[in-house]
Amino acid sequence: MVKPIEFKFNDYLNKGFELIKKDYGNFLLAYFFCIIMSIIPFCGFLAMGNFYKFCRRVDRGETANAGDIFNFDDFVPYFILQLIIMAGIFAIYIPFIILIPVVGLFGDAGEVTGTASVLIIMLTFLYILALIFAVFYFALKGFYIPGLISLKKVKDIKTGWNMSKIMTKNNLLLIFLFSIVVSFLSQLGILACGIGVLLTMPYYYTTYYVALEDAIRQIEYDEIKEIGLKEKDEY
Repeated sequence: MVKPIEFKFNDYLNKGFELIKKDYGNFLLAYFFCIIMSIIPFCGFLAMGNFYKFCRRVDRGETANAGDIFNFDDFVPYFILQLIIMAGIFAIYIPFIILIPVVGLFGDAGEVTGTASVLIIMLTFLYILALIFAVFYFALKGFYIPGLISLKKVKDIKTGWNMSKIMTKNNLLLIFLFSIVVSFLSQLGILACGIGVLLTMPYYYTTYYVALEDAIRQIEYDEIKEIGLKEKDEY
């Protein structure tokens, strides 16, 4: 049963830190493997998803092997997801591809008046604002898709998108702030002359895992509860 998720901002920050302390050396190795995996074309998201699986094993006290980052079981859904993102990026640039030659054509002909120039600048500015809003909206609405693919085994991107839209309802601002805070905390290693980034970046992934795992548990709890109620009704 998919529902809007109770987003536990502070809990995720704390539990992400607690999780990474369980096996820090292995987490760091897994993060290095993620970097290597991301070099392979179309495997960046897959590496991230595999890291979430690794986090789950550590979280549950199971044997966790950093080498599992190189697992390709979920390659197809992540590949399709990246193709969709690439198509979206291409669509974003279509207006610019059309606008730039038109402006250049009129400019060469000396037909761009001051009013027309201002209008073009205003339209471009408004388009960029709308573009920024759209990018953030779709990124935040799709926040749970990686967790649904890797942790919930949802292989259909359309299904994952529809589930994530419901799960993020009323939480977009919290998710946005969460992303900013986690990114900031994971980058604190820059203060240690750069090498510290390698020590703090795993926190970024572990904290995201905690948020995704909690969401999965919430919807699975409701699914089990609903099944129980149906069984009672049958009796």
